[in-house]
Amino acid sequence: MSEARELEGDVLKGVSRSFYLSLRFLPAPMRRPAGIAYLLARASDTIADSATLPTAERMACLDLHARQCAGLAEAASWPQQLIHGTPDPKEKRLLENHVRILAALHGIEPTSLDLIREVLAIIIGGQKLDLKRFGNASSQNIITLPDDASLYDYTWRVAGCVGEFWTKLGFATLGDGFSKEPLEELLKPAAEYGCGLQLVNILRDLPADLRAGRCYLPVADPHDETKLMTVFSTWRETAVRHIVSGIPYSKALRSKRLRVASSLPAFIGLDTLAMLENATFSDLEKGVRIPRKRVYSLLISAFLRG
Repeated sequence: MSEARELEGDVLKGVSRSFYLSLRFLPAPMRRPAGIAYLLARASDTIADSATLPTAERMACLDLHARQCAGLAEAASWPQQLIHGTPDPKEKRLLENHVRILAALHGIEPTSLDLIREVLAIIIGGQKLDLKRFGNASSQNIITLPDDASLYDYTWRVAGCVGEFWTKLGFATLGDGFSKEPLEELLKPAAEYGCGLQLVNILRDLPADLRAGRCYLPVADPHDETKLMTVFSTWRETAVRHIVSGIPYSKALRSKRLRVASSLPAFIGLDTLAMLENATFSDLEKGVRIPRKRVYSLLISAFLRG
């Protein structure tokens, strides 16, 4: 098995279910830089969420990760405490391959490399802000985002910017073969689309986040389940509107492969939001997740519509 296949295939497949499927449909010039960017972003997410390291040490790891991705620090393996303390074996494997992924990053052509570094700086910055905000959070001390603007800002930092990156990367690698619309016309719907997908994660993971002391929904009292679910419903509707923007976005792309790759997350997101429409907090605690069989059905639907 070649190193590229292992990193961009098996390792990536292990830490992403839907993105891996989208990646397989991307034209070759986009596929590798998009895959490497995802692996590095997912690694920073794993570090930020680690329960084995104190907040200060996680911040230090994220600082180092940002410098390594920017080419300002030598690649080095992660501390064994972080790796061995990562319970998910697939995420653990991701962290174990850190040096190899960075080596692959440095092999990306310059224009795409600049775009990857740009988006990773934004994502890691958002995760560091998250750690500062929730550093003292616990199930007994739940910290909430103060207002709608803070939630919008967070979703852009960790996902909306990814939609913009995807679009810029498409034009950088494929030129006019990426879309019939100009770059400037696609950036806004791309960002809204990404923000909508992140809102799906926030809504679906609400009980788990509350157990960790985090409440991304701006509510006065996160312990008031009735008001919490009212706000939940409002943001579910917002997520639907944002994700729907991904449909015309995908239709503006030139090739069927691009349209399938970009529309599949929208179909999965909308399907998840439909499951959340009448969900109670108890339903959320049990877990809301689309079965793998349904994901493949949505992939076929995306292919037929593309």
